[in-house]
Amino acid sequence: MKPKLSENIINFYSKLKIEQKLPEGVEILNPYGDDEVKKVVNRFYRKYYDDNDERILVLGINPGRFGAGVTGIPFTDPVQLEKRCEIINSFDKRPELSSIFIYRMIEAYGSISGFYKKFYLSSISPLGFIKEGKNLNYYDIKALQEAVYDFMLQSLKEQLKFGIRKDVCFCLGQGKNFQFLEKLNKKHQLFNKIIPLAHPRYILQYKRKYVQDYIDEFLLKLAEI
Repeated sequence: MKPKLSENIINFYSKLKIEQKLPEGVEILNPYGDDEVKKVVNRFYRKYYDDNDERILVLGINPGRFGAGVTGIPFTDPVQLEKRCEIINSFDKRPELSSIFIYRMIEAYGSISGFYKKFYLSSISPLGFIKEGKNLNYYDIKALQEAVYDFMLQSLKEQLKFGIRKDVCFCLGQGKNFQFLEKLNKKHQLFNKIIPLAHPRYILQYKRKYVQDYIDEFLLKLAEI
């Protein structure tokens, strides 16, 4: 019997690790060994992905310290996890900008269950990075990007195996994240088409006055697929 999507995702996260040597001062952000994270990840994916339906992939950069780096769920901080997804957790209820935008957008989409029935949020690097106590993007240091290139590629390939559409992918981040994914895709032919969208953190940090405009743009592009 074919495993449900939830089982594949939970299994994927439980085995994540980076074995490559990273540049000096760079630490890996991997919450998946924590018991509370394991419980939350199980509840979340069994709640929204307990089927065998195909999903469209929406890719961010990599987890940060206050979102997926805490909960283990992409673009979902402890506040949204409890308030929106109704999954009680004991994490420090500190909001995270990307998560705030994503759940405002999902609310405008219609419903959380409806959104996750069609889309699957992840990141080009499913594990995050920290340097000097601050979030680090995989592309911020060339040596880091080179060190985790194979890890990121293999992670994407593995996720594509368990019910992700290959005709289209959305990329959160219209600059370096999109450029890297386009180059990766050109070489390895993972998706037929990649559609870039503004990164949620960028929107709330620099374009807060135009949040509704960005939400409308997201909904328009997501609805076209």
